Parts: sequence; C-alpha cells; structure tokens
Amino acid sequence: MLMLYNSDNFAVVQFDLPGDSAAVEPTGNDPALTRGGYEIVDKFARKEIFLEGAMAESFKVGVEALIQTSPSEDELDDYIARFTQLAQNPVVLH
Repeated sequence: MLMLYNSDNFAVVQFDLPGDSAAVEPTGNDPALTRGGYEIVDKFARKEIFLEGAMAESFKVGVEALIQTSPSEDELDDYIARFTQLAQNPVVLH
C-alpha cells in the first residue's frame, strides 16, 4: 500500500497484491504475478472506489500524462473527480 495523493478533497492509495499463480505452470523462471489497483476516497462525499484492471491502467496513464504538465492541485482534483463519480461504496471506519 502506497499513499500517492492526499488533498483536502481526495486521497489516492495504490495497492499491489500478489497474483494468483495457480493458473500458471511454474517454470522456476517466471516472476511472481501481481495485481492491484487504486483506491480513491472522496472526502466530501464520503465514498470510495477501487479501480483495477483496465480502469486502473487508464487512471495511471491519465495521471502520468497530467504530471508531465506540472498540474495544480485543482487540476489533479478535477481529473480524480471524473473517477469518483462512479463511487458507490460509503467510507466506513473500523
């Protein structure tokens, strides 16, 4: 788990989880499979979304392109807000 971004509006955390190696025959030379994604928390709406697969890759590519332009916090928040519109899960503290 790695905190990537934390503003007044959003928090973005990257998760890298061990993949399911049962589907692949072990050859001794294969690197360990990994999977993961990004959890985005909308602090004002108190909702979160977990992006994985193609959606996570799209998020990553978009953030990398945005970083090349030295964006302001507002520009980063606007980009992240496009993904949080899909958020359905309420944030619950344990």
